[in-house]
Amino acid sequence: MRMQLTQCFFVAFILAGFAMGQDSVEGIRPTPLTRPELKRLLEDVKVRVPRIPLPELTDGDREKLGAQADSYESRVKYHYLNGIEAGRNGNQNAASPNVASPVGVEANGTARDRSSGNSRQQDPLFTLDNALKVELFWIVSRVNNCQYCIGHQESKLLGLGRSEDQIALLDNDWKQFDVASQTAFAFAKKFTLEPHLFSDVDIVGLKSHFTDNQILEMVLSMAGNNSINRWKEAIAVPQNREGGGFSRIGPATAGSRAEESPDPQRPRGSYLTPTSPAFEKTVSNIVVLSDISDAPNTCATVSLRPALEPRDFVEKMLLECKTRQPRIPLMDESKTRESLPGTSSLSGQLPNWVRLLARFPTAGSSRFDSILASDEKGDISPLLKAQLSWILARQDRAWYALGRARDQLRNLNQSSDQIYALDGNWNSFPDREQALFRLAKNLGNAPVVLTAGEVKNAVVVAGARDVVQVISFTTSRSSFNRITEALGLPLDAEDGVKRIDASDNAKVCEPI
Repeated sequence: MRMQLTQCFFVAFILAGFAMGQDSVEGIRPTPLTRPELKRLLEDVKVRVPRIPLPELTDGDREKLGAQADSYESRVKYHYLNGIEAGRNGNQNAASPNVASPVGVEANGTARDRSSGNSRQQDPLFTLDNALKVELFWIVSRVNNCQYCIGHQESKLLGLGRSEDQIALLDNDWKQFDVASQTAFAFAKKFTLEPHLFSDVDIVGLKSHFTDNQILEMVLSMAGNNSINRWKEAIAVPQNREGGGFSRIGPATAGSRAEESPDPQRPRGSYLTPTSPAFEKTVSNIVVLSDISDAPNTCATVSLRPALEPRDFVEKMLLECKTRQPRIPLMDESKTRESLPGTSSLSGQLPNWVRLLARFPTAGSSRFDSILASDEKGDISPLLKAQLSWILARQDRAWYALGRARDQLRNLNQSSDQIYALDGNWNSFPDREQALFRLAKNLGNAPVVLTAGEVKNAVVVAGARDVVQVISFTTSRSSFNRITEALGLPLDAEDGVKRIDASDNAKVCEPI
């Protein structure tokens, strides 16, 4: 009887079309142009309606989820990602993780311990200022129009001692910052908005102010930021109703900044704080200006991705990718295996993305595990994953990732014509694949370019579980594409590497 009620609830949710007030009905949420309008939309995210239907919780579910039983985001992971991280802050026995987490590295660059779900450890080789990484996360989120994440980073910046006006300057006048920060800010914008335009010049500019390890740290951090933006926006996570002001640095206790420095200009629990007259009407210099939308002080959210190039151009770029030089040096084979113990499960020559991550023993190991888990775990088929990898890498012009996707598709007996059909209009594919392709492409493009209507359609034709897993996979691929292309990795040898795990459930890993 309980199962029948759960199924009825699920079907009713879908047939209702998630009717309760989706983002701008089923369109793309506009981009705020001014700081007061940004704050208003930050506050509005508290009451947005989630996009993913959830079945009724059983008593057993509640016991497993513990304190997270009423968290929409935790329940999405629990029901559709087999519980990975569902118990991060509660009961850790929710379920055995079987799907890669949408985000393997925290916003501040710390690595997440997957065995416990909630431990965090700072990589000993990280040297970037944490405040700079939070500022970069704010910029990434502003470019992506992820108002959920903007709100969190604003509170973190306040907790780090930034004033309201200093935060406002991030959206307007970078000349007020030191040259190193300005260079990093410009890279963050391009890294997020135009990954298809990466060049040697981008890294050369950073090398004037940052070491190779700091550049990689920055790239890994911002790749994680882009993943978080995509996850939060794709499933439409509502903002914490107590969010705003100093809410992110904990309750006001003895010795806390909130108690030592009470400030009526920064109240807890609301983003609707006063704006200085200097910034009340100032238009953002970060967002891409387009036609003014129906709402005042906003513009339409747009994408700058060009049309896909012809097949012969792609083949030329993949050929050139074989001999290009990485933009920061890679670790050699022996040092990589020493730095990343997880590589003991791989035989053959290690791929270049692994040799890149080996520069960081803690964060690199976490990212390595996350990428392999994204490739190998979950319910969506290896073919669908490879097809999505191709579609996303083509859009990002991530040539290293594209070559890897091509090899995976070839090993799955896909012909060149079948592979390049993924660049077309997809009319020859079943409705399910078309809906999932469209979902991944738009989400990979920019988080809020994916509309509520497209998510709803994908859920109807493919089911909520596959939709959530495709969203999770897309966040991982978007991160991988940016990491490997920003740092110009050359293609690996085509024989790739194979798993040497001998367990009954292990399977050979496709070339990577």
